[in-house]
Amino acid sequence: MDDAFAFIGNAFGEFIRFIVDGLTGFFANIGDAAGSFMQGLSDSLGIPITLISLLVLVIGLWLLWKGVAALMRRAIVATVIWWLLGVTMLSWLIH
Repeated sequence: MDDAFAFIGNAFGEFIRFIVDGLTGFFANIGDAAGSFMQGLSDSLGIPITLISLLVLVIGLWLLWKGVAALMRRAIVATVIWWLLGVTMLSWLIH
């Protein structure tokens, strides 16, 4: 009877180890992929990888998106204002 429970415990431990090793490898690769993505993005735009520059990039893209949303509502003046703000923010960032 002792061998049956030892076998079950061993099988359960091996299963948990397999899951943990798989998730560790997956998340390690996700981190490498995100780092490579950020490096490629910063190289192509000519910006440094800093929190401020990424925040300015996100805000600039958000402003451009607001311009597209205004265009869908047929608000031409609002579209021009949002796009002007977005392009201004992105031009400060991208040299």
